[in-house]
Amino acid sequence: MKMKAKKLEERGAAKSVVLSILKGSVYALCISLVCVLVFAFCLKFTPLSESLITPINQVIKGVSIFLGVLLGLKKQKEMGLASGLLIGLVYTIVAFFAFSALNHSFVFDRTLVNDIIFGTIIGGICGIICVNLKKTTK
Repeated sequence: MKMKAKKLEERGAAKSVVLSILKGSVYALCISLVCVLVFAFCLKFTPLSESLITPINQVIKGVSIFLGVLLGLKKQKEMGLASGLLIGLVYTIVAFFAFSALNHSFVFDRTLVNDIIFGTIIGGICGIICVNLKKTTK
């Protein structure tokens, strides 16, 4: 009897982690879409040099991943690294497809690989920070 309860509890915990990863990725994507729209609006009315666009896009991705991890893991007290890595990875892949669809151009190149690595690492770091922040504030 205890074994069944333990298996059900583990299954519920696994579902919770998967749900947190999906929520965090969706939050990050929504934040990213809003930030890119605001940035595009600013570009329309201000003369920014072309060399600033890529760094600003990277900052938008980093902030989106951080906020997605923060919001997605707000109820988790452990597994920050693994969950953050997965949120960063899922967000990067979904964002690639979303922005490529908006641009009508799917380009698989080294930039995509760099973005996946960047997003995954940032997600892991943010996951560690977010989970440990909750432990110290309680």
